Amino acid sequence: MFRTALRNVLAHKARLLMTVLAVMLGVAFVSGTLVFADTLSNAWRSQSAKSYDNVAVAVTTYADPNDADESAISQKSLDKIGELDGVAAAYGRVSGFAGVAGPDGKLIGVGWSNKGSNFAPGKDGKDPAYTFTEGAGPAKDSQIALDKDSVEKGAFKVGDKVRVATNGPAKDYTLSGVFTTEDGAVNAGGSLVLFDTGLAQKQYLKPGFFTEVTVTAAPGADDAAILAAVTPLLPEAAEAGTGQDLAQKQAEQIEQSTDILTQILLGFAGIALFVGIFLISNTFTMLVAQRTKEIALMRAVGASRKQITRSVLMEAALVGLIASAVGFLIGIGLAVGLRSGMAVFEMKVPAGPLVIGMSPVIASLSVGVLITMLAAWLPGRRAAKIPPVAAMNSVHAVATAKSLVLRNSIGSTLTAAGFGLILWGAAAEGSTGRMLIAGGAFLALLGVIVLIPMLSRPVIALIRPLLVGVFGVAGKLAGQNAVRNPRRTGATASALAIGLTLVTGLSVLGVTMGTAVAKTTTDNIKADYMVMMAGGGDLDRSALSALEKAPGVSAVSPEQDFPFQVGKAGTTGSAENAANTDYEMATGVTPGALEKVLNVPVVNGSLATLAQGQVAIPEGTAKERGWKVGDSFTATFSDNKKSTLRVGAVYDSSEFLSGVLIDAKIVAAHEAKPYMPNIFVKMNGGESAANEKALVDALGGNPAIKVMDHQAIRDQFGGEINLLLNILYGLLAMALIIAVLGVVNTLAMSVFERQQEIGMLRAIGLDRGRVKRMVRLEAVVISLFGATVGIVLGSFLGWAIGETFADKVPGYELVLPWDRIGIFLALAGLVGVLASLWPARSAAKLNMLNAIKTE
Repeated sequence: MFRTALRNVLAHKARLLMTVLAVMLGVAFVSGTLVFADTLSNAWRSQSAKSYDNVAVAVTTYADPNDADESAISQKSLDKIGELDGVAAAYGRVSGFAGVAGPDGKLIGVGWSNKGSNFAPGKDGKDPAYTFTEGAGPAKDSQIALDKDSVEKGAFKVGDKVRVATNGPAKDYTLSGVFTTEDGAVNAGGSLVLFDTGLAQKQYLKPGFFTEVTVTAAPGADDAAILAAVTPLLPEAAEAGTGQDLAQKQAEQIEQSTDILTQILLGFAGIALFVGIFLISNTFTMLVAQRTKEIALMRAVGASRKQITRSVLMEAALVGLIASAVGFLIGIGLAVGLRSGMAVFEMKVPAGPLVIGMSPVIASLSVGVLITMLAAWLPGRRAAKIPPVAAMNSVHAVATAKSLVLRNSIGSTLTAAGFGLILWGAAAEGSTGRMLIAGGAFLALLGVIVLIPMLSRPVIALIRPLLVGVFGVAGKLAGQNAVRNPRRTGATASALAIGLTLVTGLSVLGVTMGTAVAKTTTDNIKADYMVMMAGGGDLDRSALSALEKAPGVSAVSPEQDFPFQVGKAGTTGSAENAANTDYEMATGVTPGALEKVLNVPVVNGSLATLAQGQVAIPEGTAKERGWKVGDSFTATFSDNKKSTLRVGAVYDSSEFLSGVLIDAKIVAAHEAKPYMPNIFVKMNGGESAANEKALVDALGGNPAIKVMDHQAIRDQFGGEINLLLNILYGLLAMALIIAVLGVVNTLAMSVFERQQEIGMLRAIGLDRGRVKRMVRLEAVVISLFGATVGIVLGSFLGWAIGETFADKVPGYELVLPWDRIGIFLALAGLVGVLASLWPARSAAKLNMLNAIKTE
């Protein structure tokens, strides 16, 4: 039986090519993902270990600039650490945001990974964290040093003036040196600016204080002993550990991050392999059908059913083994490409070798062979059950009424259960609802796949008159051929249906969310511009002052977020009130300007009372605390000063405002530096290039600050959705490519089986052009049928998933992306045309006399 299987593989090389390609692509995705993950993990682990090579103990604090004395490490403590037994040196670090402007004035790198820190030289004048390739570290406030990658991006050289922005105004500094580093900010595609220690402390914390300390050990000293001696000298909230422990901890965190990426990519690999199952099963079904007389003869001379099934499975195992081996090699190339492709997202991967372990090898071969054998098992089992006499008389391919009833009953049950779970999940909320929908989607998809052969006849019958009316005889024949073998048509269409179900569902969800974001922006923002940090961080108060003085500005209001302690409404200072204090979030705004830049729906009272020192509270807070307009409460600010505040208004929730609204002047009296993520600006004359330039100039051309009009705001909040959709489209393309192979395979087999029929059609006058048209139309009909099923199911799933968080997304309303759906259908039609090129050409070139003689 092994020799028989080998002979069959060698005899049908061309027909098995599509199966090999399908398995090969899926395995390439699996092996590429695993190799990429291992390589990435190894590179990050090596870098993590390298960054802690000379570190005996590392200390981190989460220091508050308003309370540095208690939460940060003082110079005095740093000196004491440096004097401990076994300590060679102790280096104090302080860091924060720093953006570097390139020659075009724009920010170098991505905002969230642009970092500033201090140059901390030891007794030898060197900082062990950085290796200088040119110049030296900064020695005064007017100098900076910059990482090598940023220097290359900005085309800088030592001695040049470099514009750098922290949270405050941008300034020009002299570049004193260029260095290399293992710092995570640089490896994430950002930049690293080194300031003189005194300036860095002034900008990021407080003079004389540090947020981090790295300790190096003297020869022969024990790291654990140093850690034990350092710990008593640290603030309570400080975290300390040996370099070895921290390197291991960081490596574990990297491993977890890599695992998430690996699971996502493997999920798409699974989808690709799942789609491939239909192609493989279709191929073996057709191959077995073409060999029924051969199988019958083997049965007649003594071969058992199990031997026939084993023969088909051995054939599948050989095909799977070949495809897996080739796919594994392609996967290695894919891993290299993924690593290089991370540069597109400005992410730098640490140098390191390509890691090819046994896990990817075993997984690739196992998955490829098992998937192929699983897909071939049912055709093999079906072939083994054919009675020898029936097979010899060609009465073997007719599905019995019992099998059709059973198939349709199972399909209907699965579909009904799946749709029931989806509707249940849509009525639920949160993760519970989405889990129910995921389970329902799986069952519904399986049910529809089982029912597709039955659905193909009535659905294709609807468009048959159109085919006849437009394309004549070729269209009529194409419509009939498309439903001649419903199982084959269903299996082919299923592959496209699965891919387009996922693509359409994601599109519906993404477009709906994007529209909700755009509507929220339009409905809530009256301002012409929103100003924010490039990395989404904290704006300095100087930015607010600069914008208030900018020419053409008619209204400016910040969003200053901070917490304060609050008691119950009523008589302040009572024992009951003191016993019920807790925290409330507040937002500092500019009275009078707020109404001009944001839409704040007022339920009771008036926002005009903000100018009188009163506050506006969200409706939800009012209900929770039982507050109403006119009530008073005691507020304790971060400076421990108390103030009695009166409720002047109750407002409905806003996307851009949260918590208690209070005059920014009151905030300034108590909060040294409230968090200010956004500033809203209204201009005379509205949005224009001149007005935008006026704001940019007022901010001193700061590269780290973004001035966004309405479209930019929508892109800011909706851009991540579009980026995610594009990535997912790219990943799902693998499944669609395999679906295309399925259409090619089905048509090629169909043409081979119908050689005699095509010869007769040619003999009675059907020319080559109409033969090609018949095959092409058949491919287009099958492709559009699968696409339609996928689009309908995907739209339903997109609606259901959206319903689980509709209440939490302001302005949420289902939007069907008709333009994208139209593109999907057009692409499905194009898939059919492209897939039919080779089979149609083969059909048209058949010699009619030889074809008529074909059995």
